[in-house]
Amino acid sequence: MSRVQITSAKRIVIKIGSSSLTGKAGSALDAQAVEKLVTVVAGCKARGAEVVVVSSGAIAAGLAPLGLASRPKDLATQQAAASVGQGLLIAQYTKSFAKHAITASQVLLTTEDVVRRAHYQNAQRTLYRLLQLGVVPVINENDTVGTQEIRFGDNDRLAALVSLLIGADLLVLVSDIDALYDAPPTQAGAKPIHEVASIADIESVVLGGAGSAGVGSGGMVTKVEAARISTSAGIPMLLTSLEDLDQSMQGAERGTHFHAHATKTNSRLLWLAHATTTHGKLILDAGAVTAILERGVSLLPAGVSSVTGSFSAGDAVELVGPDGTVIARGLVAFDSEDLPQMLGRSTKELAQALGPEYERELVHRDDLVLI
Repeated sequence: MSRVQITSAKRIVIKIGSSSLTGKAGSALDAQAVEKLVTVVAGCKARGAEVVVVSSGAIAAGLAPLGLASRPKDLATQQAAASVGQGLLIAQYTKSFAKHAITASQVLLTTEDVVRRAHYQNAQRTLYRLLQLGVVPVINENDTVGTQEIRFGDNDRLAALVSLLIGADLLVLVSDIDALYDAPPTQAGAKPIHEVASIADIESVVLGGAGSAGVGSGGMVTKVEAARISTSAGIPMLLTSLEDLDQSMQGAERGTHFHAHATKTNSRLLWLAHATTTHGKLILDAGAVTAILERGVSLLPAGVSSVTGSFSAGDAVELVGPDGTVIARGLVAFDSEDLPQMLGRSTKELAQALGPEYERELVHRDDLVLI
């Protein structure tokens, strides 16, 4: 099948994992690996494409200077290693890109930067301007300040969200595994899957764990989830190895090509589904669940039986059925402290009892996405 979506892409996000950037021992930054990636990026820019790099490797790069033989388990030491390694990582990128007369910039993001709408828009404006100036932004999660509870956890998801953020034409994940396989790659007889028309086509595939070198946090599961996010937004994804990257980008049948959906999901709804942190739950009755799932209506106070969590109007919340199943996420129109007096009552009744400002939806259908 043609890979014209890959070869014709004009705005590309390329993510490279820690295990692809470190030496065979899995602890030192491999300058030659960075050079190889940068050469491919320079080639993309030479044909007129804009490129954003999402690079893991800060923690891995900081291990050797700190005398650590392997990736630490505790968050504090991981953050210390990231603090040391991030400077080494961006210095290598700056040096390598300079050989091609390309300027690189460092962009460190936290979940707040893609969860809070104002931060999201500011990051978007900055990245757009950098691309206009011909710069290659090198993005990483800000591991030094992120907490265990609010981290992306892996750069595969971050890369998918960045592709939404900048309206990319293509997302590329560079891994130590050269493709998605129909069985664990180490298993005898495992075969690469070169084309994936729909994520549903690979539901039965057994996905492995973390990277083979043991220095990253992402595995094949996170890569498939990244594909789910990007392809839903109409952005195709390519999974390949550093060794095959150049040929893959030129359309060769290397790696795995995840096809973009013909019908795009609204990027704002994808942001709501994948980039937001929820602050509470609205427990719905069975009738409200049916109305939302089958008719796509807004959620009214009459359909909510209880509330958990503390949140403000405009925050993201989960919509949960009577059996505890999360069916949707949405932006709630009222503060949590206002809701107890509203539950189970019609908007007309609320307007008469509390005022006209209460005659509206609890979660408008335009601010709601099914999970």
